Amino acid sequence: MPRSLIVRADCIAQIKSCLLRNGFPSQKILAENLGLSQSTVSNFLNGRPVDFINFQELCVALGQEWREIASLEDNTSITEPSISTPQSSPALEIPEGQVCLSSPFYINRPPIEQRCYETIIQPGALVRISAPRQFGKTSLMARILHHAQCQGTRAVTLSLQLAERRVFESSNLFLQWFCASVSQELDLVDAQQLTKYAQLAQIIGDNQSCKAYFEQYLLPALKVPLTLGVDDIDRVFDYPEIAEDFLGLLRSLHEEAKRREIWKNLRLVIAHSTEVYIPLDVNKSPFNVGLPVKLSEFETQHIQQLAQRHGLGNCQLLQHWVGGHPYLLRLGMYHLACGDLSLEKWAEEISYDAGVYGDRLRRYWWNLEREAGLIEAMRKVAIASEPVLLPSLQAVKLYSLGLVEFEGSLCQPRCRLFQDYFRDRCHSK
Repeated sequence: MPRSLIVRADCIAQIKSCLLRNGFPSQKILAENLGLSQSTVSNFLNGRPVDFINFQELCVALGQEWREIASLEDNTSITEPSISTPQSSPALEIPEGQVCLSSPFYINRPPIEQRCYETIIQPGALVRISAPRQFGKTSLMARILHHAQCQGTRAVTLSLQLAERRVFESSNLFLQWFCASVSQELDLVDAQQLTKYAQLAQIIGDNQSCKAYFEQYLLPALKVPLTLGVDDIDRVFDYPEIAEDFLGLLRSLHEEAKRREIWKNLRLVIAHSTEVYIPLDVNKSPFNVGLPVKLSEFETQHIQQLAQRHGLGNCQLLQHWVGGHPYLLRLGMYHLACGDLSLEKWAEEISYDAGVYGDRLRRYWWNLEREAGLIEAMRKVAIASEPVLLPSLQAVKLYSLGLVEFEGSLCQPRCRLFQDYFRDRCHSK
């Protein structure tokens, strides 16, 4: 095994272009994320010798296959490392929640990331991300906000999942919570300012008061642009009156950038996991402006990259069961890479409550039980040999959970795992 590698001369330009595309606007940030010296990163990017292990780590961070870009310092042959050695893959991570910024297990889906990075630095920008749950929305949002912060803006994320139920009693309470929460994330909480605009709302209305709070207090206080990520925005869909006011407000704030200079300092990233199933005035909806980003399942090349980073070879059997579902792929690969059980044993138990996906499948079942009619709707999809037509609201909710995919207006199970599990579970109920 060689002790050092260099990037081939004809690949240097390609590698340098991968920095920004993978969320690293500078060599320094890449070095800090990997815990390497800047000189090591500089050597790598400029075709000078780099320790073999560091070379691999840098390739993983930049989404590159090391064998395709490496040239040995002494021009001897490159030997593929054994997948059983620690050097073959990065340290495994339990797949849960957001994939951290420095994780080698985040898979880029070109050209999505690059388009988002280019858009979010524009004055008054709006990026809207939609996908079923556990498809990578929050992880992508984190990278967009990180890029924006590296470009000199203040970047904060607010998840509507953090809002208590009482907050949704009225638009007034919800928008007060929204203003206070953003202020808290920015460390700009001022009780007098919040009281002032709460009182103003009684005269000019909640939306106008919230807009004034940003325009007259928050944005001027920052002195730099604000990039605000609003995650889990679909939570307001269950409260139509609040949704109409809040979504109309977001659209209005985005449109203000075309008219007033101060609003160019607000850039928005919003994410939701369902299709919008509430009626909205087309002129008051944020879902028909800005850059639309729809995350889909991983394609074969993405699955291969993820398998390589787990030190695995052929994962066709896993793909056969879970398709391109990002979270289910990571979870399956994690357990395979850990050696928890053999591939054959794993395949036998995959759709059982006691199998690798047991906890996840039971959570899906619990979510179906919470909504009247969803279990029956999923049963129809699971037992059918062809895609089926469901009532639109049921179809949207099953899609938002990631259980079905659309073929036109018809629904079918997203993967064989779901088809087998829910067919058997619903039949025995």
